[in-house]
Amino acid sequence: MILAIKTADAVSEVYLLHDTLVQEKTWEAGRNLSTELLGEIEKIVGSFDKLTGLIVFTGPGSFTGLRIGISTMNALAYGKNLPIVGANGENWLEKGKKRLENGENDRVIVPEYGGEANITIPKL
Repeated sequence: MILAIKTADAVSEVYLLHDTLVQEKTWEAGRNLSTELLGEIEKIVGSFDKLTGLIVFTGPGSFTGLRIGISTMNALAYGKNLPIVGANGENWLEKGKKRLENGENDRVIVPEYGGEANITIPKL
């Protein structure tokens, strides 16, 4: 089974794939993505032991959303010793699935924000 996520927008997406789409979950996470993402992944996957690979949408998109999603998937890939690939564009799921089927493994995914991060200076 392949786990795929996209957290670049207000609506977060989690997919479970085998030969075809097995299950999907979309929800508006808003500012709760960091507290909801792993729980939503666990609901869809059930047991992490049945995963064979990971696909993550790399961007462009929300700085915080991409950072949370990609960090979660990088940690899961490392902790479970799973291959992970990044993909972008409209057909990112198909691209990522094909890369995994070809034996590719990015090992660590880096976000593509599409511009400079808008980080404000803390007020003292």
